[in-house]
Amino acid sequence: MFASVLPQLQSVSHTSLPKAQNLTSGTTHPTMAEYPDDYLYNFFNDTSPIIPDSVVNGEVPLCNKGNVIQFGAAFLPAFYYTNFLLSLVGNGLVLYIIFKYEKLSTVTNIFLLNLVISDLIFASSLPFWAVYHKSEWIFGKGLCKLVGSCYTIGFNSSILFLTLMTFDRYLAVVHAISAAHRRRKTYAFASAATVWALSVFASIKDIVLYDVMAGSNGLLCEVTGYHQNILTKWELVGYYQQVLLFFLVPLVIILYCYIRITIRIMSTRIVEKFRAVKLIFVIVFTFFICWTPYNVVILLKAIKTSSGDLDNCSEALDYALYITRNFAYLYCCISPVFYTFLGKKFQSHFLKLLSKRIPCLKIDTLMSMPSSKTTSIRSPNTDY
Repeated sequence: MFASVLPQLQSVSHTSLPKAQNLTSGTTHPTMAEYPDDYLYNFFNDTSPIIPDSVVNGEVPLCNKGNVIQFGAAFLPAFYYTNFLLSLVGNGLVLYIIFKYEKLSTVTNIFLLNLVISDLIFASSLPFWAVYHKSEWIFGKGLCKLVGSCYTIGFNSSILFLTLMTFDRYLAVVHAISAAHRRRKTYAFASAATVWALSVFASIKDIVLYDVMAGSNGLLCEVTGYHQNILTKWELVGYYQQVLLFFLVPLVIILYCYIRITIRIMSTRIVEKFRAVKLIFVIVFTFFICWTPYNVVILLKAIKTSSGDLDNCSEALDYALYITRNFAYLYCCISPVFYTFLGKKFQSHFLKLLSKRIPCLKIDTLMSMPSSKTTSIRSPNTDY
């Protein structure tokens, strides 16, 4: 996935390339250590053995990805450190507000807590990848598997929890009466457990395949250890899994739920219904802008890999992946803050927190509290 220290363009025979990584395909060629001892004996004694099918007979051209690698080393570490700090501060603030002013007795807060945890798990992997892009993998085999799996689990669970929160908001607004008896703690914990199970299951391939290997410029933490055909198939599974399960399905659910919520709000006497509709538009628009370009690039890479076009050394998709992936990362890291502070309740808690540190804000806090005289009919358990 991350290829910061991959070898430059060269033309080498299969006998002189130990574990060369192909950035275009994301897979590895077998090493001499993977062949039988008699084969190695015959090889070093200049005989003519029967070459196994898995051996590349001839020269293996490697794409010149020097410009892409330099771009990643120069810019990506700063993005990763920035996203990590934003996630740490923002999610830490959300956690503090939840435990100080709220209770985990509501379904919304249980989902929000799980979303914060998933984003912190994802963000915890970013400093490791920042160091990796800058130099090489220096953290060992165990952390290679752990960080790779934490990245996948956190990234996938984040989008699923955002979808789950949207669906729960849809139930609370559109089916407020019929869903009231179902939106209990058991429902919340069971739904959260399902999301974590799906996310862990989707990351099993990373836990198994990620390993440390030697590259021409240092140690790599990549998927390795199997034949190129096997790794290519798993790569395609990852691509289509990302696009279908973690983008298209959530997008359809989010669009449907917010369309129904908008229709419901417009048909009621909620005082600030136009503000609520604008907030819905901001949520959907931000999700679409941050996630669509990244998944389009993933889909294009999947099509390219499926067509067998592994020798095309175009750098366009590599640059596009670097750029669009960071928008998805940023949304993933700040989504709890984004969803939390759109609601007046959490805005009020935040102002209370600030007023304790900055006394002059106490008046503004009191003025911002909703008045019972201006409160109209609101759907239960929502921030609209």
